[in-house]
Amino acid sequence: MRMRNKYRKPTTLRCNAGSRCTLSVVVWSLVGCLIMLHLYSLVHHKAVVSGEIDMRAIHHPLLRELEEVEEEENIRIPPPRKRSPRAEKRKPRRPTTIVDEFLDESSQIRRVFFPDEKTAMNPMKGDGNMSFYYYPGRIWLDTEGNPIQAHGGGILYDESSGMYYWYGEYKDGPTYHAHKKAAARVDIIGVGCYSSKDLWAWKNEGVVLAAEETNETHDLHKSNVLERPKVIYNKKTGKYVMWMHIDDANYTKASVGVAISDSPVGPFDYLYSKRPHNFDSRDMTIFKDDDGVAYLIYSSEDNSELHIGPLDRDYLDVTRVMRRVLVGQHREAPALFKHEGTYYMVTSGCTSWAPNEALVHAAESIMGPWETMGNPCIGGNKVFRLTTFFSQGTFVLPLPGLPGSFIFMADRWNPADLRDSRYVWLPLIVGGAADQPLEYNFGFPLWSRVSIYWHKRWRLPYRWNE
Repeated sequence: MRMRNKYRKPTTLRCNAGSRCTLSVVVWSLVGCLIMLHLYSLVHHKAVVSGEIDMRAIHHPLLRELEEVEEEENIRIPPPRKRSPRAEKRKPRRPTTIVDEFLDESSQIRRVFFPDEKTAMNPMKGDGNMSFYYYPGRIWLDTEGNPIQAHGGGILYDESSGMYYWYGEYKDGPTYHAHKKAAARVDIIGVGCYSSKDLWAWKNEGVVLAAEETNETHDLHKSNVLERPKVIYNKKTGKYVMWMHIDDANYTKASVGVAISDSPVGPFDYLYSKRPHNFDSRDMTIFKDDDGVAYLIYSSEDNSELHIGPLDRDYLDVTRVMRRVLVGQHREAPALFKHEGTYYMVTSGCTSWAPNEALVHAAESIMGPWETMGNPCIGGNKVFRLTTFFSQGTFVLPLPGLPGSFIFMADRWNPADLRDSRYVWLPLIVGGAADQPLEYNFGFPLWSRVSIYWHKRWRLPYRWNE
C-alpha cells in the first residue's frame, strides 16, 4: 500500500473548491490572452489598411521637408521700466513673462509677434522668392492688397467649382471695451468670405452675412457678438449652411445661430438662434462626416466641458442626441478632423485672448469616448509650444493627395487691436506613436500621434492639389 507523504507541499492553489480553483485560473488566463489578441488585431488591422499609404506619405521627400522643425531664437525680455520707491513698496513687481510682453501693446518686442506691413504676404507682388510661402504671424493680404479679415473661421471646399472658400469674422473696426471689466471687442460687421484655388492667393468675396444696424433686438445687431462661423454644404437641399456662435456683449446669451444660402458667396439669410439641447453654447464648430451626417460641437456648462450631437438631415437644427465629453477639462475652440476612420480634435484652454497650450484628443466614434493624447506642438522653444505658437486653433483642413497631412489654422489674437489679429497656418501630420498611455483601451494607445510643426516660413508641396 502506497503511503501519502504528509509533508509534501501541494502543487495547486489552496481552494475550497478543489480542482475548480485551478480551472478558474486557466479560464481567466485565456480571457487575458483573448483581450491581448483583440488589442493586437485592432492595431494590426490599422497597420494593414493604412500601412502602404502611410509609408508612401512618410517617405515622401516633400512631407519630410514639412516635418523639419525650426527652433525659435530665445526672445529677450526688455529691462523693466523704472518705478518710484513708493510704488515699489506699495506693490512689489512680479517677474515679467513672455506672455505678458505679448499682451502688452507698448512692449518693445511687440514686432516679434506682430511684424509690420513691410513683411506682409502679398500674392500680387510677384516676388518669386516669397510666392506660395506661408509666414505665420505676418500680415496676409488679399488679391486687392487689403489685410484678410476672416478670423475664427473655417474653410469649405466646393466640389462643383473646385474652389476653396474661407469664412471668418470680419473685424475691420475699432477695438473697445463695453464696460470696465468686459473683454476687448469689435462691433459685428459680419462674416467675410474669400475664395482661392491654391490656398495662398485669396480673393475677397465680400461680407456674406452682414450685421443689423438699426434693430437692437436682432441677434446680428452690431452691439452683439458673432464668432467662429463655419459653413458646410447639404447635397440633399442644395443649400450652403452656416453655423456660428451668437452672444450678447456680456456673453450671457450663449447660443448658436444658423443661416443659409444658395451660393457659397452668399448672401446668407439669417434664420434664428437657440441654445442647443437647452445648454449654453460658446466656442463651437461644425463637422461633416464621410457619410454626410453633420455634427455640432460646442463648449458648454461655462466652458467646463464639450457637447457633441448630430444635426438633422437639412443641417438646420440639432437632434435630441447629445453626448458630454471632456467633462471638467475646461477646453474650448474645438477643431475636428478625421484620418483613416479615427476622429481627432484639437482644443485650447480657456484664458480669454491670452494664448495657452493646445491639446489633441482622439476617438473611434465621434460621440466618444474621447481620450487626450497631449500637446501636438513641435519646434520653437518651450514657451512657443506651451502657447500653441502664440495662437488659438480654429480649423483643421485636409490636404487632398497627401494622406495624413493637414493644415492647422489658428488665430494670433491681438486684444489691443483685434482687426490686426494674425493668422498662423502650420503643417499638421498624423503619424508615429502617441506620446502617453491613454485612459481607455487598457492604457495601450491605438492611434497615431498628431504633430503640428513650427516653421517661420513654409510652403505646400508642389502640385499638392493634383
